[in-house]
Amino acid sequence: MQQNWRQACLRVFDRHQKHAFQQCSLRHQRRAFSVSVICFSAQKHTPSKAAVRMEDFPCEVIRNFSVIAHIDHGKSTLADRYVLRRLTGTISKKVKGSNQQVLDKLKVERERGITVKAQTASMFHQKDGANYLLNLIDTPGHVDFSWEVARSLAACQGALLLVDASQGVQAQSISVFHVAKEKGLTIIPVLNKIDLPAAQPDLVAAQIQSTFGISPEDVIHISAKTGKGVENVLEAIIDRIPPPSGEPAALLKAFLFDSSYDRYRGVISLMSIQDGVLRKGDKIASCYTRKKYEVTELGIMYPEEEPTDCLRPGQVGFVACSMKESAEAHIGDTFHRVGHPVEHMPGFKPAKAMVYAGIYPVDSNDFIKLEESIKRLSLTDRSVEVTRETSSALGQGCRLGFLGTLHMDVFRQRLEDEYDASVIITAPTVPYQVVHRDGSTALVSNPTNFPDPADFAGGGRVKAVLEPIVKASIIVPEKYFSAMMDLCFEHRGTDLDWHPMDVNAAAESEGAGDAMSNRVLMTVTLPLAEIVTSFFDKLKSRSSGFASFDYEDAGYEKSDLRKMTFLLNHRPVDALALIVHARSVDETGRFWVEKLFKIIPRQLFEVPIQAAVGNTIIARRTLSALRADVTAGLYGGHYERKLKHLQNQKESKRKMKRVGRIDLPQEAFFDLLSSK
Repeated sequence: MQQNWRQACLRVFDRHQKHAFQQCSLRHQRRAFSVSVICFSAQKHTPSKAAVRMEDFPCEVIRNFSVIAHIDHGKSTLADRYVLRRLTGTISKKVKGSNQQVLDKLKVERERGITVKAQTASMFHQKDGANYLLNLIDTPGHVDFSWEVARSLAACQGALLLVDASQGVQAQSISVFHVAKEKGLTIIPVLNKIDLPAAQPDLVAAQIQSTFGISPEDVIHISAKTGKGVENVLEAIIDRIPPPSGEPAALLKAFLFDSSYDRYRGVISLMSIQDGVLRKGDKIASCYTRKKYEVTELGIMYPEEEPTDCLRPGQVGFVACSMKESAEAHIGDTFHRVGHPVEHMPGFKPAKAMVYAGIYPVDSNDFIKLEESIKRLSLTDRSVEVTRETSSALGQGCRLGFLGTLHMDVFRQRLEDEYDASVIITAPTVPYQVVHRDGSTALVSNPTNFPDPADFAGGGRVKAVLEPIVKASIIVPEKYFSAMMDLCFEHRGTDLDWHPMDVNAAAESEGAGDAMSNRVLMTVTLPLAEIVTSFFDKLKSRSSGFASFDYEDAGYEKSDLRKMTFLLNHRPVDALALIVHARSVDETGRFWVEKLFKIIPRQLFEVPIQAAVGNTIIARRTLSALRADVTAGLYGGHYERKLKHLQNQKESKRKMKRVGRIDLPQEAFFDLLSSK
């Protein structure tokens, strides 16, 4: 047995030695022929730097387009996996078994399977003997990142509207369609995932016609996974989308629609050239800040940075001009050549924070490091608002404004992944408008700054409080319509309206599943505070996952709100403060008191846990004290000896309760983000 084991080990060792020798030989061969291999691969997949002559691509052969769709309808699969790799050869084909995504560059994007940051890529494609330059912008699909979609569409002349053939038209599909139409873009409808067993292309094409007024004959049927019909998409991009307009001899006019930050080169701007020619060494100026810069580097995204000699009208590329601060790159700004001013192009609305939360370090000594990490991360995410704040329970931290709860969760994960930060996030809140009796208004996003009930009484300084509301759109199968109505009314929904989406003939087609048969489009006005916590989870639960949800800002509305504080041992904990509606005060107070009762560890003294609105206690639970057996060492004597020790213990606990402080564990704050 020992001899057989020895021979088996020798065979494994011999195989390892042969493999190591082969690897060494291949390494020497690569060194000898590295120049030839690089030249061959460059000729096959990417043009060399000298071959990228931007003068060869006038406006007539340029197409600027974007891909818009509901989340998880296959945008990145179409752009990243097939068009860029196989058809245009912009990037090499991926190795079998690997997941080398190019457009979804962030770790959080690859882990969650969603697009968070809009990415730009230029492609070269030949048709009828002409070489075309196609500029693709892959956009996010979740409603929280609609600002990314809006500013990306500003640099395009057309858009691919992607619809899942197994899910049909969703709420975000309708939203992005109207955004693209308002900007005057040419829409190319594309039906994706036709290879799935649950796909119903004819039914979904009828939905597209009834919802958007697009003829089914104009819908392109594809499978981005298998590549079926994708060639027709490239043909339609060239044939249907109009080329950009611009004159090379006109004054320089460049539109800034995105930016990123490089620690060595400063701000890298993505610009769309409207008129004129931009070259390296040119001195340009901003119409917004009036600051002047010198272009040090420019080129196209192929999909990584590929330097070129110039950028001409209709072309989209990156520009590095020694811009030191990210705040100088104002999204929607217009740049011109110094001494030759031009008319400022109409920009678009700046990002508006919908959700606020406090972020604190687990160790208070790490605040400086955390603040620096937040500043660096916000350079790549311009929609985040950052301000300092201080909490008596958590110490120094930052108050951040986000576009939604998913945006907040993604930002937290990026802090942990990219900067190794350990943070505590308070409960998300929305911005409220406080109207004072003197006519002034104030925006309050931190519950600790919310007025107390005494301020609303007669003679108080506060006249009313307005809360943000949204216009929500819900698409759901008809069988779940009643459950969706109940959910909306539970969350203070008003102005509910609905109408059937599908045409009768298509809806009654044979084999139509729950996902697409007899669907209803509901519109309802909801308070923003009601949908930032657990509304989406309940929506998916009550509709068995078939409902889709989208919303847009609808202004402010007067509401009856209360500030709820939580007291531990009669001391308020400001980090646990909440703003709740008057009708849900009792339920919310009891819920959080029970949760804190389960989380807070027992102390050596009795700890009352209370929820209060002003001076009124809404709910209370008492955490009993830990009791040490002080009479264990007494073996005899009169009973008054034991009574004396017990009396001393009781007096000590009373004193500890009077001066003792409660250290709230981190789990109490982490649990605030869990669903109700």
